[in-house]
Amino acid sequence: MGGIFGCALKDDCVTDLFYGTDYLSHLGTKRGGLAVLNSEGIKRKIHSLESSYFRTKFESELPGLHGQTGIGVISDNENQPILTRSHLGTFGLVTVSKINNLDELSKKAFAQKKSFSEIGSIGINPTELIAMLISEKASFEEGIAYAQESIQGSCTMLLLSDKGLFAARDRLGRTPLIIGKKEQGFAATSETCAFPNLGYEVEKEIGPGEIILITPEGCEQLKKPGDKMQVCSFLWVYYGYPASTYEGINVEDVRYNCGKALAKNDDVEIDFVGGIPDSGIGHAIGYANAKRARYKRPFVKYTPTWPRSFMPQSQAVRDLVAKMKLIPVKEIIKGQRILFCEDSIVRGTQLKDNIHLLYERGAKEVHMRPACPTLIYPCDYLNFSQSRSTLDLAGRKMILQLEGKEDKNLEEYAKSGSSKNLEMIEKIREHLGLTTLKFQRIEDLVEAIGMPKEKLCTHCWDGSSYS
Repeated sequence: MGGIFGCALKDDCVTDLFYGTDYLSHLGTKRGGLAVLNSEGIKRKIHSLESSYFRTKFESELPGLHGQTGIGVISDNENQPILTRSHLGTFGLVTVSKINNLDELSKKAFAQKKSFSEIGSIGINPTELIAMLISEKASFEEGIAYAQESIQGSCTMLLLSDKGLFAARDRLGRTPLIIGKKEQGFAATSETCAFPNLGYEVEKEIGPGEIILITPEGCEQLKKPGDKMQVCSFLWVYYGYPASTYEGINVEDVRYNCGKALAKNDDVEIDFVGGIPDSGIGHAIGYANAKRARYKRPFVKYTPTWPRSFMPQSQAVRDLVAKMKLIPVKEIIKGQRILFCEDSIVRGTQLKDNIHLLYERGAKEVHMRPACPTLIYPCDYLNFSQSRSTLDLAGRKMILQLEGKEDKNLEEYAKSGSSKNLEMIEKIREHLGLTTLKFQRIEDLVEAIGMPKEKLCTHCWDGSSYS
């Protein structure tokens, strides 16, 4: 998905910028970047993160960076920050975005005799296109609003200029952007987990479509937030770091609530509850506490030398990394009836291998309780399922088997407890080799988060969200 961090301080900002951006490493996969503004202009550094972590790539660069204002990014694909020189002045830009009408906007630019210089393996760099749209207007404020209105999908951004740091959240607030404050100045981040150890307190959650100008002295609202919100529910279920809070709601609390909801109407007899590390652990603790069941760790995660499992480009390598990181504990597994909580089932490939490992180590039964409903619709608003075809989704594979078409009766399959929904789940259970499988109901997930459903994007489960 990607994450962004920026700060404007009365003294040098580089240390805060470096560590603040590093705290977002769980959000991105391919690229990391920093840009700092000082009296000599904007200095930028970009590195690949595919063979190493952000901190190891950028630590040696810090002595060459200095300034009071800066931006950082952990990106899924494109090189960022983008530096642009225009009639508005020179500016740096980082984004968390998914532009579904990229081709259309590019063709429009070509028709106007414009060009793009940041061409990579993904084609035109989306962040460069956003910078181009901003530059079409008479001010940064007007340009940012124009870019967000032009984009079909989502776009949250930080813009670095000699006027200050512009922070703008996606017009429907699909991804969060939060301002923190301390004595030396202000910061903006995708994840509040970046704040505590750097001394920031949450000052403000930027609203949907809102634009804020941040300087070391304060924050100025340039554009009021819109009335409609569609913040991504999956942030609480999976993407978010447990210490982070969005819309005043903590990630770990929501995961406990999800586990509690899964336990509410579950009467399966088990010996203990476990969680698939890392994001399944909070859900599993919530389930175990609600059931007054034992919580154990039949899988332990080995991380010192293995990268995140979604980082390598090859699916075969991703599967290998995921397998090698999780070490089964035979002494805990053998002869036991185990219930696992997991954040979700997307493809199911890694999960099937994990289940096989449990049976190999002597598990008597393996039950699975995902914390969200079955994924049926590909994400149109974030990069969550960008690299996957629709048929990679476990739910759609089973619909194809049942219907002969992968897009038939989707509303019925998405409806918790319907005959078609239960039939699809049974097919997934058989495919994975589970003793039992029950998914979270959408109503219970919404209640676990604690926001009105109309303010949550639940598109990947029920196709209900709007653009």
